[in-house]
Amino acid sequence: MHVARNKSSYVAKSGEQRVYESVLLRRTYREGGKVKHETLANLSGLPAEAVTALEATLKGQTLVAAGSEFRIVRSLPHGHVAAVAAMARQLGLPTLLGPACRARDIALALIVSRVVRPKSKLSTLAWWPDTTLGVDLGVAGACTDEIYAAMDWLADRQEAIERKLAAKHLAPDVNPGRMALFDLTSAWVTGRCCELAARGYSRDGKKGCEQIEYGVLTDPAGRPVGVRVFPGNTADPDAFTEIVTVIRDELGIAQLVLVGDRGMITSARIDALRKLNEDPDTASDFGWITALRAPAIAKLARADGPLQMSLFDTQDLAEISHPDYPGERLIACRNPALAAERARKRSQLLAATDKLLAAVADRVTRGTLAGAGEIGKAVGKVIAKHKMGKHFHTTITDTAFTYHRDQARIDAEAALDGIYVLRTSVDTEALDPAAVVEGYKNLANVERDFRIIKTDDLDLRPIHHRLEDRVKAHVLICLLACYLIWHLRKAWAPMTFTDEHPPQRDNPVAAAQRSAAADTKAARKHDAAGNPLRSFRGLLDHLATLTRNQIRYHHTNSEVPMLADPTPDQRRAFDLLDTPIPLTAAA
Repeated sequence: MHVARNKSSYVAKSGEQRVYESVLLRRTYREGGKVKHETLANLSGLPAEAVTALEATLKGQTLVAAGSEFRIVRSLPHGHVAAVAAMARQLGLPTLLGPACRARDIALALIVSRVVRPKSKLSTLAWWPDTTLGVDLGVAGACTDEIYAAMDWLADRQEAIERKLAAKHLAPDVNPGRMALFDLTSAWVTGRCCELAARGYSRDGKKGCEQIEYGVLTDPAGRPVGVRVFPGNTADPDAFTEIVTVIRDELGIAQLVLVGDRGMITSARIDALRKLNEDPDTASDFGWITALRAPAIAKLARADGPLQMSLFDTQDLAEISHPDYPGERLIACRNPALAAERARKRSQLLAATDKLLAAVADRVTRGTLAGAGEIGKAVGKVIAKHKMGKHFHTTITDTAFTYHRDQARIDAEAALDGIYVLRTSVDTEALDPAAVVEGYKNLANVERDFRIIKTDDLDLRPIHHRLEDRVKAHVLICLLACYLIWHLRKAWAPMTFTDEHPPQRDNPVAAAQRSAAADTKAARKHDAAGNPLRSFRGLLDHLATLTRNQIRYHHTNSEVPMLADPTPDQRRAFDLLDTPIPLTAAA
């Protein structure tokens, strides 16, 4: 017997074609050498589920009640850790960390966890058993002592790791300009016993807290190559001196163009680089790209100086020279948009300071504030609030207070609005003026890394560790996680709001612009094919819904791992990584 499905169709008077299906239970037999069919029953009126069950039974299949053949023992989030681990393997991160051992497995798990779920080490340790990462890397049962031992192991291997990254991203064949970026930032510390904690200038605006500082070395595209951690009161020039030593002695690089801001590469640091280059024992050839401070720019703009406004009549940049900078090139730039913004901001701050000073003058007039000392305290507090004291003349006596703007100084400062001057030792054959400007503006890539490390993705701060080596290991973990995110963001750009093809600037001085395609993605929240777009963190959260289930069939003692059916976006995310969806994060 078998189930036969017969379809028939006809065209109604309305012109609509209608299709009918009859489902019959038939017996097939032979009679006189001919095959004949006998209809035993018409099943067309039965529910589809009943017909399907009868058809399966006639085909010899054994049917059991739904839900009684197996059960799902456990379901663990898998897609997000599998994707990040797949990218780590593509980049050779396990080999980069060192030889296979328990410490390497835990260190790798800490790096992947920092990308997927940036939390404290104790929180991460408790989370590992609740995801396939802990199970697949064999770290689900790790203890606190093993975490700290792995961090110590990683800190001991930092120099070897950074040497491999430098060879990969700073070598002449991949970085023909021999250019590297370096910048310094800070992160506040919790507790009172951190060996590196100190009070210093907080780049996070976190007042009243001790902090540590760390400097990141990257290639021109912003791929992290190295990091160094400093006490919280370290000045930028001191950090630059340290990184030069690291580059030469630990990374084994003797020829490089270092790009840093004007607070980092000062005249004193440049003099030290010159001496280093002249030392025959070092065989070094370090170049630099940095910017001049405001007083040096004002000196160049004097009546007899080379920096005159006529330079910018037809273009926004010009190359000049000055005896104070022998053997160097000066690239003067003027950004009209920056000039307008600085003028607007100065006007607002002057008006705000005027208002506050007027309130102090009114108190003095009414007699509620008297005495030169008390009046001076009030005026100092007001002037310091917006840092506009240099633009005001004040007169204070025991019974009077007057003030007025220093218009000549305001006008002199306004004349230089939007103007900045870059200084470099690289000759014209290697870098033309536009390339020097672009090289300096690449520092924005380091700032992007800082946002990834501190706020957007990795949540490095605050620092919870106490020992110096543990703090350094924590920052190194975040740096390697940033290295992973750099490549993940690039691979997943079609699925996120990332600008895939930012336009090349015709004018290197002008501000960077987003492409029209990126603006369209941001407005529509979908790509050109209609697929929904997500943030980087949102995409990781979506991948986490791809679970791995432990299936146990009844009357057996074995369990079978099985992935949930991936959504189109989950499948596409792995396609962009050029890898199939793995059953295990360690595959």
